[in-house]
Amino acid sequence: MDDFLDNLAGDLAPVRRRSPRLEILALAALCALELSLFLAAGLARPNLAAALGLPVFWWKLISLGTLALLGFATALRSFAPEVSPRRGLQLMAMAVVLALGAGWLFDAAMDGGGDLVARLDWRDGLHCVGFVVGLSAPPVALLAALMRRAAATHAPGSSLAIGAGAAAWAAFVFVFACPHDDPLYVAVWYGFSCGLALFLVRLLLPRLARW
Repeated sequence: MDDFLDNLAGDLAPVRRRSPRLEILALAALCALELSLFLAAGLARPNLAAALGLPVFWWKLISLGTLALLGFATALRSFAPEVSPRRGLQLMAMAVVLALGAGWLFDAAMDGGGDLVARLDWRDGLHCVGFVVGLSAPPVALLAALMRRAAATHAPGSSLAIGAGAAAWAAFVFVFACPHDDPLYVAVWYGFSCGLALFLVRLLLPRLARW
């Protein structure tokens, strides 16, 4: 039995300890770099200065920023073997409900009637989908690498947290370029974009990472 155990452990290499502080700094640096490059590329909406004075614009930023922070925090915490991402995911679900409720109030206050097709503007909506899915890739890649080095024991939940946080962050970045402030447009297209990114991460990440 001793020889058998020695053979099993013979090829094992020491595992470096996690440094949550360094992981947070790396993620923050990546997100700051992505946002900076996005703005430096001239992708911001032309009337950004005016949009900064709109309450609905800040509703988008605060809602998505909160979801991104919750998702990233849940993902990083879940990489520890004794931590489940369930509570963090529940908090994210509650935050989504509150954000949609606030959006409904904005829509009511803005008297957002009119032609439904014009309000949803499917051409710009498809651009939203492409940007959100693409912008979510860098944080997903970093978090997947961190999870692969860690000892996560709840792979599906960790993948959901990664996808949710990265999708919300990508939508947060895209807010600076999106020309639409209609709460209905935001709820439909941002929701679909984030949902698609979340689905792809949840589907692919557990298959690509080694647990």
